[in-house]
Amino acid sequence: MNLILLLLSLVMIACILCNKLTSKIGIPMLLAFLAVGMLCGVDGILHIRFDNYAMTETLCTVALIFIIFYGGFGTKWSAAKPVAGKSVLLSTLGVFLTAFGVGVFCRFALHTSWMEGILMGAVLGSTDAASVFSILRSKKLNLKYGTASLLEVESGSNDPVAYLMTTILLAMMTSEITPGKMLYMIFAQIVYGVGIGAVLAVCTVFFLRRFRFEVSGFDTVFMAAVAILSYVLPVLVGGNGYLSAYIAGIILGNAKIPNKKNQVLFFDGVTGFMQLMVFFLLGLLCTPSRLGSVILPALAIAVVLTFVVRPLVVALLLTPFRSKLSQQLLVSWAGLRGATSAIFALTAAASGAVLQYDLFHLVFCVVLFSIALQGTLLPLVSRKLHMIDESADVLKTFNDYTEKKELQLLRLPLEPGNSWIGQPVSALHLPPDTMLATILRDGDSVVPRGDTVLCEGDVAVLAAGHCGGKLQNVQLSEMEITADHSWNGKTLAALRLPQEELVVLVRRGRESLIPQGDTEIHAGDVLVMYGK
Repeated sequence: MNLILLLLSLVMIACILCNKLTSKIGIPMLLAFLAVGMLCGVDGILHIRFDNYAMTETLCTVALIFIIFYGGFGTKWSAAKPVAGKSVLLSTLGVFLTAFGVGVFCRFALHTSWMEGILMGAVLGSTDAASVFSILRSKKLNLKYGTASLLEVESGSNDPVAYLMTTILLAMMTSEITPGKMLYMIFAQIVYGVGIGAVLAVCTVFFLRRFRFEVSGFDTVFMAAVAILSYVLPVLVGGNGYLSAYIAGIILGNAKIPNKKNQVLFFDGVTGFMQLMVFFLLGLLCTPSRLGSVILPALAIAVVLTFVVRPLVVALLLTPFRSKLSQQLLVSWAGLRGATSAIFALTAAASGAVLQYDLFHLVFCVVLFSIALQGTLLPLVSRKLHMIDESADVLKTFNDYTEKKELQLLRLPLEPGNSWIGQPVSALHLPPDTMLATILRDGDSVVPRGDTVLCEGDVAVLAAGHCGGKLQNVQLSEMEITADHSWNGKTLAALRLPQEELVVLVRRGRESLIPQGDTEIHAGDVLVMYGK
């Protein structure tokens, strides 16, 4: 046991060091995790014999639950909404067309059966959320025309569709399935997946807004349990657990819930570790000596998928939206295949279906090709296609984004003798360009209103024009006002905000305005909101 723990700790340290190295030389860090796993495997330096497909599938499925849940939880819907139509089309019809295109190639070029060829296409039909998110964040690819959000939503939402196709095809290959039963499988996968995920998320939001956890950190444990439930509950009744997890993540990540910033940071760390574990396990499970028998067909599939099928599917689906050619080319190149495809290949290998090719090692080769070539060259391709937007910030498309400037919070303890004690907020004389953001009282925070009376022992928190340190119980978020937003053209005094919310700063272009009751909101403004 001690030897296993020692090995595990050394592997984790090696992966972290590889992450530092890959950042310097410009290759995706997930490729390093695969390499470390292969070096530890049966043909590597440590000669660890590991061939338990069932156990690997189970561990990777658990990891995939968190990765897909966080794919929804971390996506900022306000940024994704303008490109949601394109993304959903790519993640649904795009997966079916990709599977069919790869299936046709496998049938006529590799002489597989129709079922096996389309199964290969289904397994490779989804783009990998972990790989896409990792590259967008680490390389800070600020892309034009909302392309970053498009890729995030597509890669986060197409895994359930690929899983749906994979399970139906495997059912057809391993048992006799009637058309009626197949239609019910499709119905159950979609309806139960969407329905249970949405209901669970809404109930969770209702609960979190009304329940206070006595121990710090229990809310993150609770949310992790919800993520697991969002997968397990629909699976028990024949639904699509991955679809449910993604839907639940989208709703929860974009709802107003307490301590959401820490929730996002928690899942960011957990999914980072899950990605490390998945790619290491896949590398460990791979037997390099067996790659020789599938390397040529795998490379053929990878080339056709990357340079023919994916570009054709993207052009077919995005051209009606009048998407620019440069955007279509970049979206085509950014269709990375990764851990999801390898996990679905494990599912197929463990299903008992009779296959002509070693599907896991074939897909493993395609994943290596995709991450090594497409992932490494994605920043370069983005620049060559003039798709980099220097004025944008890709991190704003994620829910854990926080601005690190523009607002300063100042603490003012009200000690005995302070002239503010006993005064209502409306009677205070504040310095120019400052406002009272919140009042800390007995370990809680009070949203100041005009008739709120200050007491001895309170801590008044003032907002001024530069963003600085953290204060306990003070949570700030941003809201961008669009032309069709209901607040556009209204004054702050006309807004009916909940008692626990307050606008503490208005960003207008390069200006930062301290809000007053007669401040009028314009399209393009960014409101910094305080909420408990």
